[in-house]
Amino acid sequence: MTLMEVIVVVFVVLLLAVIFLPSRPHPAKRSGLINCINNLKEVGLAYKIWSGDHNDRFPNAVSVTNGGSMELTLAGEVVSTFQVMSNELSTPRILVCEMDAGHVYATNFFGNFTTSNISYFIGVDATDAKPNGLLSGDANLVVNGRSVPPGLLNLATNTASWTKNRHKTTGNVLFCDGSVSMLVPQMGRNSAPGALTNTDRLAIP
Repeated sequence: MTLMEVIVVVFVVLLLAVIFLPSRPHPAKRSGLINCINNLKEVGLAYKIWSGDHNDRFPNAVSVTNGGSMELTLAGEVVSTFQVMSNELSTPRILVCEMDAGHVYATNFFGNFTTSNISYFIGVDATDAKPNGLLSGDANLVVNGRSVPPGLLNLATNTASWTKNRHKTTGNVLFCDGSVSMLVPQMGRNSAPGALTNTDRLAIP
């Protein structure tokens, strides 16, 4: 082979490699994804520990007068649920996704602890008896192209997807059994094939 033929062959091989080899995620983005998944697993563990001390019921199913957050969660409020689990969560840092530029870490669960310190929604209908129900997950949701405001979101009547500012238009979801589904594209009514269809209500921070 001539030198020119060798150069052409090498060029073609490199071009094919660029086109067909899967791209690896940027280290920082991969780190952020792992951080978010670990956060949700810690949140799931906190729910399990808390429910073990409250007749296998999560805070959203226990009245405020009995140390839970049921009435507040039904109104779409998120902060109180994490506050009643403060001992089990240990630190509020796990409530902020590393890739979430819109929320900041809190130093404690009281004082100035607000929705600005929370990246994750709460499953209003979450129950230990429904392992595939939604317990928590990334809250940067959109419905019909509009960001979901704080309050209640009913997935029985809405199809929700995620903004691109955390995990590239996908999100992580924590189920009631403690498992985490990574990079879900959509959830709710009329979701795309392979997406998460659920009838749960979510409390959005």
